[in-house]
Amino acid sequence: MASEPLSAPPSGAYKIVAVPEIHREVVDRYVRPGSYVGSSEAESPWVPFGDNAAIRHLAFDVRQNVYANILWIKSPGVIGTHKHRGMVWAIGLEGTFRYLEYDWLCHPGEFITEFPGHAHTLVTDEPDGMKAFFWMQGANEFYDDQGNHVETLDVWWFINHYETYCRENGLPINKELYL
Repeated sequence: MASEPLSAPPSGAYKIVAVPEIHREVVDRYVRPGSYVGSSEAESPWVPFGDNAAIRHLAFDVRQNVYANILWIKSPGVIGTHKHRGMVWAIGLEGTFRYLEYDWLCHPGEFITEFPGHAHTLVTDEPDGMKAFFWMQGANEFYDDQGNHVETLDVWWFINHYETYCRENGLPINKELYL
């Protein structure tokens, strides 16, 4: 007898359901509960990233060299040419942005992927700038306008960026950002 494909999850119960777990004690001992970072700058401030941009750090995973943030370019501008050494996923939040090397324009709610290896240059032409959520894996290598390597940004760079800003401004470091 063939079963019908699911059209929605099977439980509509508005309650915590006790799900069987054969290794419950081990799971409870080692699994970290999920984290939550609210919208308040007290939980994660906008940290300057050059003269016309800021980053709101959301997650750091040192085990996998993964980090998540919101990039805000405040007015028409550019984030220099860079090459990713890992995967990148992004969702447009406000305004639009594009890469000089591609023929698409990312609007709010649109999803992009960036694959390791190609260099690209992020720009926004918006009078009010743009914001986008980025989930990045691996290092980002930045280059000057002559193609010379300038700096490598990885999870350690982003942690230092966040913690240095917090220390210099008397802000507490939010441990919820560390996965």
